[in-house]
Amino acid sequence: MQPLAGLRVLDFSTLLPGPMATLLLAEAGAEVIKIERPNGEELRTYQPRFADTSVSFAVLNRGKRSIAVDLKAPDALSRLRPLLESADVLVEQFRPGVMDRLGLGYEALSALNPGLVYCAITGYGQDGPKAQVAAHDLNYQADAGMLSIAAAADGSPVVPNALVADIAGGAYPAVMNILLALRARDQSGRGCKLDISMTDGLFPFLYWGIGNGVACGKWPQPGGELLSGGSPRYQIYRTADGQYLAAAPLEDRFWANFCAVIELPAELREDRKDPRATRAAVAQIIARRSAAEWLACFEGKDVCCNVVRTVEEAMRDPQFAARALFRRSVVAGTDALPAAVVPIDESFRGSASELRYPPLGEANSLLARTRDA
Repeated sequence: MQPLAGLRVLDFSTLLPGPMATLLLAEAGAEVIKIERPNGEELRTYQPRFADTSVSFAVLNRGKRSIAVDLKAPDALSRLRPLLESADVLVEQFRPGVMDRLGLGYEALSALNPGLVYCAITGYGQDGPKAQVAAHDLNYQADAGMLSIAAAADGSPVVPNALVADIAGGAYPAVMNILLALRARDQSGRGCKLDISMTDGLFPFLYWGIGNGVACGKWPQPGGELLSGGSPRYQIYRTADGQYLAAAPLEDRFWANFCAVIELPAELREDRKDPRATRAAVAQIIARRSAAEWLACFEGKDVCCNVVRTVEEAMRDPQFAARALFRRSVVAGTDALPAAVVPIDESFRGSASELRYPPLGEANSLLARTRDA
């Protein structure tokens, strides 16, 4: 039996953070019911398309169910009541105060269902001067200071290629705290409200920068830190054929191996004396050979170097094939897409490799019949 089998989750969220969180719960066996507006959540309309929905909606909502209901309708609460009374977890992603105005705030629902674990995911949290500010992942990274460290060659910040705030700052902390809250409920019998701020969730990634800044006044600088481009031991180098090597021989033993393989002059191997000079020399050497040639040179040498792959190339990597990373799929008739890869151990996931995404309103029969669905 899956660890979350028998758990009912009501998902009022849209787009990415909440749906990713509830996807993880669904993959571990929870029954996840999406509560959507009558014409469906916005993500269904996005491009590119898969069957009658968007690719993003399909992969984020695999294995869930859907209810279509107008939350502003006078009878919405009475229709939802059976679900609200039976739910173990509720996930919402509105701005603070919206669910209260709809009669679906934590105080009202905890009176109806004292064991409910109520998870609210927002950009800045339920309080504070920015609680009502509209923003997206890029804004959260900017506010947390994370964006200032990633810089282009001219020193200007670059647009991140990953939605770190949405997933690592929002979805993952949400799941972590939901599981902790369920464990606490086992002990106390009562649920609770969880306040998940995506911006707050970024600060664990900056533990080193905050520590260095407070302890010795050395605040992170773009391109100036060990892991942000300030060291020749943690760099991306261009090869002769226009590809790139990701070189991370940080520890001395790996650095010694790396220097030996590329035949870096001895006077430049003590890179702490003049990191820029060493980095420039390494770049010149790497640029003399193709990526394939360098990979052959590095084979079996423990140098922590590899080629920067495209996403398409990564999906064909024998390593990920051996781990069956993409064996699961989301289906629509005869069409199929690889399921979103989730950090849930295979032993906790169900045996079905193919699951569908929910047609809009397919679970409306679960609503109280105070009027026609």
